[in-house]
Amino acid sequence: MHLFPQLRKLEEKYKDSLVVLGVHSAKYTTEKDTDNIRSAVIRYDIQHPVVNDADFKVWQTWGIRAWPTIMFIDPRGQVIGKHEGELPYEEFDRLIGDMTSEFSRVELLDPTPLTYQLEAAKEAARPLAYPGKIEVDSGRLFIADSNHNRVLITDLEGTVNDVIGSGQIGQSDGAFEASSMWRPQGMEVDGDILFIADAENHLIRIADLANRTLSTIAGTGEQSLIRYKGGDPLSIPLNSPYDLALHDGVLYSAQAGFHQIWAHDLRANTIAPYAGTGRENIKDGAISEAELAQTYGLQIHDGTLYFVDSETSSVRTAGTAGSALGARVHTLVGTGLFDFGDSDDVWNAAQLQHVQGVAIGVGVLYIADSYNHKIKRLNLSTGIVTTIAGSGERGHDDGPVNDATFDEPAGLAFADGRIYVADTNNHLIRVIDLEADVVTTLVLTGL
Repeated sequence: MHLFPQLRKLEEKYKDSLVVLGVHSAKYTTEKDTDNIRSAVIRYDIQHPVVNDADFKVWQTWGIRAWPTIMFIDPRGQVIGKHEGELPYEEFDRLIGDMTSEFSRVELLDPTPLTYQLEAAKEAARPLAYPGKIEVDSGRLFIADSNHNRVLITDLEGTVNDVIGSGQIGQSDGAFEASSMWRPQGMEVDGDILFIADAENHLIRIADLANRTLSTIAGTGEQSLIRYKGGDPLSIPLNSPYDLALHDGVLYSAQAGFHQIWAHDLRANTIAPYAGTGRENIKDGAISEAELAQTYGLQIHDGTLYFVDSETSSVRTAGTAGSALGARVHTLVGTGLFDFGDSDDVWNAAQLQHVQGVAIGVGVLYIADSYNHKIKRLNLSTGIVTTIAGSGERGHDDGPVNDATFDEPAGLAFADGRIYVADTNNHLIRVIDLEADVVTTLVLTGL
């Protein structure tokens, strides 16, 4: 996913000489389904062909070992290069430019334009498009309407009271209606201040809800492919900030692309890595030595940072400054990079699949078990993990919690005995009434 913006620029620049073919060799069971891949192609506006390599035939034939791997193929069909991992745009551009010049010189290129029939969403215009995260405070819901590049502010019954962002892709600060974002995700509210993880822009933004203005407080707008020690928040490039949590003047951010959690001291105005070495794995210990894997969700309660790592399907904790845990990372659920499943059990005997969201309840954590299409609960005293909503089938059925269906829920918020769910692939906000044990769909009005 991090390569898509670079590929898009290269496809446009070298449209007479470059063809991009995507091969999807899935790690997770859910990702093998062609309909899920089609949804992702639409969601991320991919405009080149994508092959579903569900059985790893292409992977094995081509000797692939890592995600992502880039293969370079000449006009005669011969492999002339291979690169594992992400590649900076400048280096990518130089390689393609050199190849284009060489093959043009020997007259091997055919500049005939290629046309594709692009996948397109079949649904009619809808209020939400792939909502990613959701936040709640003082009777307000904040909904990251990610693919509409905006944040909606509603009451708990779904009446829209304000909209942050014009809906256009961009990085503009200013009045709500003139400002712009790119696939915003996690948020944290503090009175009339809303912090926003502007994921695709690799920025952290701040919305002044009283004065209706949006501004940037961290990031340069460019994705970092190297790890920094920290410094001035507006001088340090970030890497896919996906969620936020505030505690004692420090804004913690899940930097999914770095496999780290960063800390932004709002008083000193400095930002730096907080937890994780940057190596993608699951390893507990001191925060400077622990290893994380694509942290997607954050919550803080009583000084403890609870987070979910999607690539290890894990639920973990880290101590904040002065907390009882100390500055250490500890895993509650999850065992390895390739360990996942759908098993309700106790602590590490339980299995999840690509979790993306977490919310704090009374003595429990609520978990968006995204690829299992379920909402689960972890009892923090007993360690028991149980499914509280979702049959496990993909769908958008309301009704009793055991029969209700979701489609890759990603964000959760808890308030007044109800769990609000950003049901991402259904383009809906769902509501779980914990007392009545029913799931309903929140109807948005006034938009």
